[in-house]
Amino acid sequence: MTLCDIGNTNATFYNDGLINRLKIDDFLEFTPQNPIYYISVNDRLKEHLNKQKLFINLEPHFNLKSQYKGLGIDRVAACAGAYDGVIVDAGSAITVDIMDNGYHKGGFILPGISKMLKTYESISPRLKVALNSKPDLKTLPQNTKDAVSFGIIAPIVSIISQIAKNRRIYFTGGDGEFLSCFFENAIYDKMLVFRSMQQLIKQKRLNK
Repeated sequence: MTLCDIGNTNATFYNDGLINRLKIDDFLEFTPQNPIYYISVNDRLKEHLNKQKLFINLEPHFNLKSQYKGLGIDRVAACAGAYDGVIVDAGSAITVDIMDNGYHKGGFILPGISKMLKTYESISPRLKVALNSKPDLKTLPQNTKDAVSFGIIAPIVSIISQIAKNRRIYFTGGDGEFLSCFFENAIYDKMLVFRSMQQLIKQKRLNK
């Protein structure tokens, strides 16, 4: 069974324990030979996907209890994979959602780390620096690289800590493993969305 999580930049495939990615332009040239179960937040691919008989859209089959209006299917799938706790999907955007005994209580969105770095660069060429992957958040920075890294990471960690309190935090996404290192009650789970998709397919018997 092949699963696909389609974003605005990449399409991520999962099959038999292997994960691989295609840029969206390359994905448009991809022709499947077998059924692919997918979710997509990429609105410009809707017409293309609707024409592909082997692409099976899982979005209509998800049913997440929530009052949130306009919750993206990527967040729905991630939340459906975690019955209780805080779910952080850290990619081009960082989404933070709270699940309480199977109910989605709400959430918020932050710019992703790469987007924040580009924002600093747009302010001044002097702020074009690489991220310090091991910043000391307990000490004020003494150079520009550390100052930018602190300015990006410290607010993210602070707001997630404030909202999470003693809840378990599930991290996924490209920067999920990195951010999870700043929390004691964190679990990094790169399979969170795909496992949720698998569970849905099994529950709804969609692969028959």
